[in-house]
Formats: sequence, structure tokens, C-alpha cells
Amino acid sequence: MNATILGPSRFGLGALGHAAPPADPRAGLLAELERYQPAPAPIAGLPGSGPIIRDLAAALEERKEQRKAQRQSGRDKAAADSPPEPPAAMPMMQAMPAAPAKPGEAAPSPELKAARAAVRDHYLAAVAARTQVALVSDTPFAERLVHFWANHFAVSVDKLQIIPLAGALEFEAIRPNLMGGFGDMLLAVEQHPAMLLYLDQAQSVGPDSFAGQVAGRRGKRQVGLNENLAREILELHTLGVRTVYTQQDVTEFARALTGWTVAGLKPSKVLPTDRPGHVFAPLIHQPGERLVLGRRYHQAGAEQARAILADLAVHPATARHIATKLARHFAADDPPPALVARLEQAFLTTGGQLPALYRVLVDSPECWTGAKFRNPWDWGIAAMRALDIKTLPAKATSGLFTTLGQQVWKPGSPAGYDDTAAAWAAPDALLRRVEAAGRVGQKAGVIDARALAERLYGTTLSPATRVALAGAESPAQAVALFLVSPEMLRR
Repeated sequence: MNATILGPSRFGLGALGHAAPPADPRAGLLAELERYQPAPAPIAGLPGSGPIIRDLAAALEERKEQRKAQRQSGRDKAAADSPPEPPAAMPMMQAMPAAPAKPGEAAPSPELKAARAAVRDHYLAAVAARTQVALVSDTPFAERLVHFWANHFAVSVDKLQIIPLAGALEFEAIRPNLMGGFGDMLLAVEQHPAMLLYLDQAQSVGPDSFAGQVAGRRGKRQVGLNENLAREILELHTLGVRTVYTQQDVTEFARALTGWTVAGLKPSKVLPTDRPGHVFAPLIHQPGERLVLGRRYHQAGAEQARAILADLAVHPATARHIATKLARHFAADDPPPALVARLEQAFLTTGGQLPALYRVLVDSPECWTGAKFRNPWDWGIAAMRALDIKTLPAKATSGLFTTLGQQVWKPGSPAGYDDTAAAWAAPDALLRRVEAAGRVGQKAGVIDARALAERLYGTTLSPATRVALAGAESPAQAVALFLVSPEMLRR
């Protein structure tokens, strides 16, 4: 695939059907970084995490009240015999059901239905905004980078609290820091309510903090240190799995992070009630100095964890981890060692300035050869951009990517969605794409798929694809065949 085709495909989100190919692909990609808008209109119009937390708190409170009423009336014996799972562990569809009540279970109250709908609507609106920006963006390289970092700092909506907040993490922590330093993005992500809730940091209490000592005297064993956020920052967000840290580093970092929590979800004596979102709560912070990766941190309060994060952001192991992931995403499933080395050096030389890494990618020949298999999100967006589809209803958007096997912001683990062909090229996954392509073809209207394919791929279009399109029985079938051609399945 030549540079004119590969630029919009490998680096971007797929060429727009009506757009002329760039005259200078490399210069065009670098120019995109200058034009990038952190808050385009579809995203700027959404509520922030503060109002979202208020709606989420209302849903949690209404559910709590209904369950309490059911227990008191004796209509929910099962709930009385076995306590319900905490909200953070409940799957999305179980947490926010639209189905009728089960036998013996009271129907949701009007207030609970309204609260659940508000939570669902935040998620659907965020998915629709993300998709619309991707479909019409004239800076698709920058948008791909947004999606890359959102998957690097993954949260998953299979936790109830994350359903309405996943989009806010991407829009508030990742997009504003896309052209800055890695350390700035790291801090913004780890302080965001979505990450604090997803990795249970909001419930972490220092054993020797004021609140921890009170809980200990009262025999509340469920109150204590939670290491999830500390572990995932070290394993996934910075240094990489099984690198230079020890279990003791995880524990010490977790102690430093105590006090980082989320206000506004429930009444609290230690958290402010007028500022829903990330706060530092001194009463639950573990006092004392910390020793992490051989370095002592004497800072007090919130500054202690911030100092550790700042050092992690520029650590050589972090440079290698980030370089490897970028090389895998933009070049090959097996990252080319020379490209990894150049990215790593740029990271270390600039202190993690992200635009320096992006320029290395554009200038590297390894990113302009071979092919990467598109995951469902990439393929769906590329298909719609090729057909000049500019918008899609919120529920249809969410349903499409769920059907394709990559529900937006639901990777199922903090590791995010896999970035290799092996995860997405199974026969059943390809069959879902064929079925989706058929439905799109039926609704696409009269499109000359052969002319479209020639315009987008030119001389790189394979003879097999040309023959298949020429033999299509209808324009709709030709569109469907084009969307599942080897050219469209890869970038």
C-alpha cells in the first residue's frame, strides 16, 4: 500500500469517501497535530463528570431505597437472605436492566426508572459523540491517538459506576493532554473519578489514618488499604508488567495514594458535599514517608502520590513500555525493535513529550509498510467514513459495536482491548462483519462501489477485489463486498 493510501488508513481512521488523497501524506499528518481540537462540538456539549456523578448518586440511592423497601415488605426474601453484590461488581446489563421485574421482585419505582435512564443516557450520548467526531474529523490521526490512549488507560463499563463516566475520562483527562507531556496525562487520568472508581481507589483507607483507626476500633474489617490502582499504574500505565517493581513497591504506592477519592456519591463526614468528583481526603490518608523503587518520598498528603507519579512518568521502563505499545499499534503486531528504540529515545530525551513520539511514528519507514488488521471499532468507523456517513443514532451506534464484539469502553479488564490480529480475526468475528456489511449495504443507497474502491485504493486495489465487485448482483451487494474486502479489513 503506497503512502497516499496508507496515511489515512494506518495513521488515521480511514479515508472519507468524497475526499481527495493528500498530496504529501507525511506533511498532512503532522499538520493534523496542529489543528487538533480537544473539545469538538459534539463533545463540548456534553455534561462534565460533576453532573454525571450527581445522576449516578441518585440512581444508587434510588436502588438502595427500593431494595430496603422490598426487604421490609418481605417481597424479596432472596435479597434478605444474601446481601446484594456491591454496585462496583455488577455487570452493565444486570446493573441497569430494562427487562420486567423477576417473579417475586417488585417492579422498579418511577424514580428508579428515571435514575437508571439518566445513567444509561450519559453513556449513549458519550458513545454517539465519540463516534460522530470520528466520522467527520479532518484530524483522524489525532483522533486515532485519542483512542489509543483511551485503550491504554482503559476503564470498563461492566462496573455500574463506570457506565456514565467512561466517556468523561476520555473527554476530560485524555483529550486535553493529547499534545502535552505523558506525565500530565498520567496525572489527569489517575485523578479522574472514573479511574478512581473503576480500580476501587475510592474505597481505599490508610490503616493508620484517622478514619482507619476509628474503623479498626469499631471492628469494621472491610475498611482498609486497596492496592488495585497502584498495581495497575505500575503494571499497565507506566512501567509494564513484571519489570522493575516489587510487591513492596505496590503496597507502598497504594499507601501513598490513600486519600485520593471521589466525593458526591453518598453522604460523607470526611468528603465535601458541594464538589462531586476527585478530592483528597486527609482523614483517610496513610501518614508517613514511602519507599518506592528505591526512592524515598517525604511529601505530605496528596503531594506524595503526585511525586511518585511524576517519577514513574519519566522512568526508563515507562519509556520502553509506551514505545512498545505505540510501535505495535502503528507498525506491526510484533513491534519492530528499531522503531521501539527510536520511540524510547525520543521519550527519554524530551521527558515524555507526546508530540515528539508522534513525529517519530510519522517519520519511521516501519509505519509505512505491511498491514495491521482492523479491530471492530477501526473497521466500523472506516466503513462509515468511506460511505460518508456523518452521524448515527446513539443506540444504533452502541448496538453496532456491541454486535461486532467491541462495545465502546467495555474491554472487560484494565488491560484494555488487545491490539493484535489474533484477537479479532476469528471466523465468527469475521462473520459478524459480513452480516453488518450486508445491512449497511442495504441502507447505503445507490453507491458505485467499484468507483469508490478505485478512488480510495487506486492501483493498490487487488485483482480479486475488482473481480468480486464487478460480479456483484446489485449495488447493495457490491457495497457489502467492498466493506469486507481485504483492503477494508486492514489498515
